[in-house]
Amino acid sequence: MLKIVFMCISLLLPAIGGAEETTTLSNPQVVIKTSEGDITVQLFADKAPVTVANFLNYVDADFYDGTVFHRVIPNFMIQGGGFLKDMTKKDNNDPIINESKNRLHNTRGTLAMARTNDPDSATSQFFINQRSNLQLDWAPGREGYTVFGEVIQGMDIVDFIATAPTGRSSGMSDVPEKAIVIEEILRQQP
Repeated sequence: MLKIVFMCISLLLPAIGGAEETTTLSNPQVVIKTSEGDITVQLFADKAPVTVANFLNYVDADFYDGTVFHRVIPNFMIQGGGFLKDMTKKDNNDPIINESKNRLHNTRGTLAMARTNDPDSATSQFFINQRSNLQLDWAPGREGYTVFGEVIQGMDIVDFIATAPTGRSSGMSDVPEKAIVIEEILRQQP
């Protein structure tokens, strides 16, 4: 009887492993190459398909090349993807729908879309949560900020960026005094 149980388990293990592999392939990874080091992110296309497709469209168009982390708040988040070093705002595509009801949470290391007070106003800008910010999640009566990925390598780089001295520039606060450049964002090959 024990031999039969072990045979069944050994037959099931490859099938389980195959399911995990499929999930990994459907959720692509990108590397955010910055002037301070690399940050590797797993994207959640299965939970935020519109947001991930939007982000990857910008990645594939090299839109993020030369943009900066223009808003850095220690013990909160780092935000980038919309401004060049001279704080010129880049033209972006049309806004996308808010997918914050996807049951993903703004926990430490997650990647989320920046937006205005209009929930459906996200375009190219994103932020990485340096700590858990559950107040940014969707809740009844409160639209949230769509989480669509998570840092899987390079959280030490995020923490370092968050310590950058900041000031005011072009009418905005929390701007790093020395530009922290997103050199490029590349899809990671499986």
